Amino acid sequence: MSTEHTWITTPLTMDLLRGAHDLERTAHGILPHRLPARARAQCADGQLTMAESQPTGVRLVFRTRATVVELETLPTKRVYVGVPPRPDGVYDLLVDGRLAGQGSVAGGNTLTIDMAKGTAEQQPGPTGTLRFTDLADEVKDVEIWLPHNETTELVALRTDAPVEPAPDRGRKVWLHHGSSISHGSDAASPTTTWPALAAALGGVELINLGLGGGALLDPFTARAMRDTPADLLSIKIGINLVNADLMRLRAFTPAVHGFLDTVREGHPTTPLLVVSPILCPIHEDTPGPCAPDFSTLGTGQLRFRATGDPAERAYGKLTLTVIRDELARIVEQRAAEDPHLHYLDGRALYGEADSAELPLPDALHPDAATHRRIGERFAGLAFSAHGPLAPGDAA
Repeated sequence: MSTEHTWITTPLTMDLLRGAHDLERTAHGILPHRLPARARAQCADGQLTMAESQPTGVRLVFRTRATVVELETLPTKRVYVGVPPRPDGVYDLLVDGRLAGQGSVAGGNTLTIDMAKGTAEQQPGPTGTLRFTDLADEVKDVEIWLPHNETTELVALRTDAPVEPAPDRGRKVWLHHGSSISHGSDAASPTTTWPALAAALGGVELINLGLGGGALLDPFTARAMRDTPADLLSIKIGINLVNADLMRLRAFTPAVHGFLDTVREGHPTTPLLVVSPILCPIHEDTPGPCAPDFSTLGTGQLRFRATGDPAERAYGKLTLTVIRDELARIVEQRAAEDPHLHYLDGRALYGEADSAELPLPDALHPDAATHRRIGERFAGLAFSAHGPLAPGDAA
């Protein structure tokens, strides 16, 4: 670390963080979690553990006149056997709401995942330091958005001037739950996941409960939403249920009702938007489970395929078409007594024409350009003056 500055180390506490549910004290520092400890204790699934600890939407937010900011972290990098290395996670620096810098932290722990064997092994590594320099010597609001796809322990925040929590800007809080697409999948950076883009365009504060592989109508997720203060709510559900081949239609319908009932216990009149899946050609009419297509490994791009039998739809197997029809029916039924409940067909965010122009690179997840398109469309459909989540209409 340079000695040219008089450094101030500021304790990393919840009043400097937004988008996290709680903080776990670790041997190195603190680990932000997006699900509460009680929820984490109710599911030992490794995929969920990894996803909820990846801090999509989580950012440090503070006011300072510092010209230099250092953030020491311990990232956990994912390495998939047989797949080209993933780039280091990106940190976005915003100053007074505008992108002012980006960076990455090398090193850290390494989690090696072998999808063919279903194994994962973690190797420890060193901490690293992100440094932003030449910031204006004036009072400003600084946000450091943590990598959306990289578990990140926060070790130390160092500045050359005092730091204080940023004041509340009076924006409505939008709590969103969804799958890996909402989590950020292959977005370019944490402020360019589609929910982050939509939040910026809509002028709302985001809490992103997108969970890669984990949008499965879990009761503990519904309780987490119930207990989280929010002015606007959205739930994007469907693709993971097909991917995992988790349930049949008989179980899906009451599970959706139960999830919405639980959320409504804590938010009885909050505007709530149920969003069905975007277009995903492999699963429109073919059930899951979804599996990696290992024959594509040599191309440098792992792709996915649907392995179910379309004929099994007759026995209640779920496809995206089935899920959209049922979600629309459920919302219409409930909206008769719940005027603050709304439905959005995900194909309005990404449909047939979009698929022809911007096909999903791995047949499952959108790329950076598609994230931008989905974010812009969601903001226009949901947060506009007459949209179901119009910030001025929040209860």
